Amino acid sequence: QVQLVESGGGLVQAGGSLRLSCAASGRSFSSYAMAWFRQAPGKEREFVAIISGSGGSTRAADSVKGRFTISRDNAKNTVYLQMNSLKPEDTAVYYCAADRSFRSDDSKMSYWGQGNQVTVSS
Repeated sequence: QVQLVESGGGLVQAGGSLRLSCAASGRSFSSYAMAWFRQAPGKEREFVAIISGSGGSTRAADSVKGRFTISRDNAKNTVYLQMNSLKPEDTAVYYCAADRSFRSDDSKMSYWGQGNQVTVSS
């Protein structure tokens, strides 16, 4: 079992930055790919970024490339999402997720965090 606890969300002005953290409990954290998804009001949940267990591979959605960076610290069992140049359209509940496979399909993720609100004001 893997439990995920997110932190770091909040309210920020457009153009600002936030860093989300997701701390994992359980063993073998480095065996899991870690991903971030988000869901805006009235919209479906969408993929944001993913990082492999070793941290050697990453992938990001086109909408956040060049602005968001995913990283992980396996010694701390934590994955991060650094969000820069935030836009109002980035407003959503952000979820971290874990799975042994490196894939961006939210229906395939095994474990989920509780979600963390990010609001970007214009």
